[in-house]
Amino acid sequence: MQQPVMPDELGDPPAHYAHAVLVTQASRWLHSAGVVPVDRDGAVPEGVPQQATLIWRNIATILAEADMTAADIVSVTTYVVASAMERGLGQAMAERDAFLGGRLIASTLVTVPALAQPAWLIEIAVVAAR
Repeated sequence: MQQPVMPDELGDPPAHYAHAVLVTQASRWLHSAGVVPVDRDGAVPEGVPQQATLIWRNIATILAEADMTAADIVSVTTYVVASAMERGLGQAMAERDAFLGGRLIASTLVTVPALAQPAWLIEIAVVAAR
């Protein structure tokens, strides 16, 4: 149902992701909004790595509610506040890779000057198909 698309003519991506993912015979799609680093009580952890951990936990909850898992994710878009890029982005990307179990999916990283709340340093949107 999901197949990474990695044309030889393009060379390897600069990080652990696929240029694209081909989805065939999917009957259900989930498109998340940007998932933010806020827990149920409204708390926001400090630091990009801690926020990424919470976001992936929130994404797991969303997927479970839709009767899906991390194995169904085909695309991720990560938004990071530019001034926070050097404060743990590598750890945040490692968190993504661990959550995905090493699978290659389509992934985009966008730096932004700010997110909707000053405490938010990272926001992640996913597309899943089953």
